[in-house]
Amino acid sequence: MKSKPIPSAGPCALLLGALIICFAKAAIAADAAAAPYKVGVTFRQFIPPEPYDWRDASTHALRAVVWYPAAATARETPQLIGAPQDAFAHAGDAAPEAAVASSPARFPLIVISHGTGGAALAMAWLGTRLAAHGFIAVAVNHPGNNGLEPYTAQGFSLWWLRAKDLSAVLDGMLADREFAPRIDARRIGAAGFSLGGHTMMGIAGGRTSTAFFDLCSHQPQDPRCAAPPEFPTLVSRVVQLFKSDPGYQTAVRAGGEDYRDPRVRAVFAIAPSLAEVFVPGSLEKISIPVEIVAGSADTVIPVAANAKYVAAHVPGSRLVLFPGAGHYTFFATCTALGRKAHPELCVDAPGVDRQRIHERAASMAAAFFSEHLK
Repeated sequence: MKSKPIPSAGPCALLLGALIICFAKAAIAADAAAAPYKVGVTFRQFIPPEPYDWRDASTHALRAVVWYPAAATARETPQLIGAPQDAFAHAGDAAPEAAVASSPARFPLIVISHGTGGAALAMAWLGTRLAAHGFIAVAVNHPGNNGLEPYTAQGFSLWWLRAKDLSAVLDGMLADREFAPRIDARRIGAAGFSLGGHTMMGIAGGRTSTAFFDLCSHQPQDPRCAAPPEFPTLVSRVVQLFKSDPGYQTAVRAGGEDYRDPRVRAVFAIAPSLAEVFVPGSLEKISIPVEIVAGSADTVIPVAANAKYVAAHVPGSRLVLFPGAGHYTFFATCTALGRKAHPELCVDAPGVDRQRIHERAASMAAAFFSEHLK
């Protein structure tokens, strides 16, 4: 593995063993102690050994953002997604290329997976807060499925390969000249949003049922085969590939394999998607701690068929619902320009405070990982 820096640019209830907690009740536990660290940020790209399935992406590298506990002298500045004059969203406060905090000697590591068509930087609201609480956090841009390069049907449909991306990033971080000596390899967790939340179940041992592809190949109008808004022609393209491309057919058959990475000891899933494509028995065999958060008003990835489904099938998992929050409440906090250009991503329902929900969800994640990565 090669790596190198790149320039910075309702009522509460018990549901089949999964505790669903009202936001108001969870708020007490969600508030963690004041963050003790300044936050540093840097960039990496990892080159896993070939052959590697790049999903027809133009970039054959796993580009990543790393947030980490920084020295007390670090000067944090507001970070943005996009050029300063037309920035789309905020990426938290951090100090580019700051020195790593001198103590403790080693920090736990969290790998992060973004949502469908998103980007690593869009997870800064989580990564920066984890770093401030003493975690090294690294988010990767998934090939063919990130907003920094053209989308590919393979990148959007071979979603189990995202778990392999996270494993490759783990390899890279544990070999990185700067960070490897500061990582406690016994304390590794993972977090993800939307399709990234789905990825959490994959890296924890959930396996995909390839019957989904047979269904969509023969009945593309089935509601379960609806294309995401980021790639409206996805279904027709996938059906074409599934019928005519031997390489794609081979990749799909591999979807039912086990992508569990035993180095990952706990996962935090945010509004997970595509829950019903998992083999239920595989979810029931997940043995590591799992925490799930989602918005009760999510109309993009309905909670009943996704977050609640996962929670009902993963033993001992906990689900926390944020009243009124939608799916993209867990996306980045947008600028005024972003809210005007993309209200579907950036504007929440009246009374929903995205910034506050980010703070609570991230504090919950920090507390969850602190408890389970000892």
